Amino acid sequence: MLDQLNSDRFGDQSPRHVYSKLLDEGDYLCSVRTMYRVLAENQSSRERRNQLQHPNYQKPELLATGPNEVWSWDVTKLKGPQTWTYFYLYVILDIYSRYVVGWMLAHCESSDLAKQLIETTIEKQEVQPEQLILHSDRGPSMTSHSVAQLLGSLGVTKSHSRPHVSNDNPFSESQFKTMKYRPEFPKRFGSHEDAIGFCPDFFGWYNDEHHHSGIGLLTPSSLHYGQGEKVIASRQQTLHDAWQKNPERFVGGVPKPANLPQAVWINAPKPEREMKNEAPEANCPGAPEETPLTHPRSDYPLDGCVPAEPPSVSPDIGSISPPQPLDTRAMPQKIPGVRGLAPEQSGISI
Repeated sequence: MLDQLNSDRFGDQSPRHVYSKLLDEGDYLCSVRTMYRVLAENQSSRERRNQLQHPNYQKPELLATGPNEVWSWDVTKLKGPQTWTYFYLYVILDIYSRYVVGWMLAHCESSDLAKQLIETTIEKQEVQPEQLILHSDRGPSMTSHSVAQLLGSLGVTKSHSRPHVSNDNPFSESQFKTMKYRPEFPKRFGSHEDAIGFCPDFFGWYNDEHHHSGIGLLTPSSLHYGQGEKVIASRQQTLHDAWQKNPERFVGGVPKPANLPQAVWINAPKPEREMKNEAPEANCPGAPEETPLTHPRSDYPLDGCVPAEPPSVSPDIGSISPPQPLDTRAMPQKIPGVRGLAPEQSGISI
């Protein structure tokens, strides 16, 4: 069979073709499945097309415990006045405070413009070398050499999302969604000046007035500039005063405001799962019959556990009456008073 499959006649044919051709010639070697099995055992069967295989990239795991530790930046398109016309909005976001530290609107996506925005924003926020991690996806301006050289000269650590993974940059994507779901966000911008007029108003609202649910309903600016604890304390005092006036309204006691965020992750590492306890040895098929049944936990059963008495677990087999055979041919008796039938004499008048 291998000689036939590897011959010049059938070297480039599939096993199904070889099987059918040999049958037409009056020759049967084996089934098609056997051909595939033998070919696989001899490493002679593979996908004929060259399949693209993506390597396993390391998942970015970034932690921010304060402002200006981890920034996330991205570029989104804003629709212009005509079809296929766009304006490009660059936004740099602090993932701890959700504060937009820098933004820029341009007619195109360019690494030089991104370099200018990053450099200006780092200078404005007074970021020191080796302090900041800048995270982004793998767009053309994000992976450019000019941006990489700038970050290296400024002492900023560069981080990228994994290829073909859309949720490695969640904070920037969430901020773009907040902007585009605002009631004043237009379907299209009439001009570049129109878009320029919209962006300052939106980012002013987002930083100073928007109470973000991910940071304890604080505004990004109050958390970014160290006012979070003061705001939380003021809210706690207000709730305490409300509780003192009407304690019956608060069943659970004094209400508490949302806590100040302590840490923000991009792809937080999952804790190692504890290994499950192995089954008792007596439950194994190869265990001897005299092996006592023991529980893998040394502290089991607990002191509060009371073993059930045998009568309460299961009745004696001998006391169970044998089941009566079911006669499926017998017609069920009609119930009086149902579906228009007159009830039997039960003292009920209709």
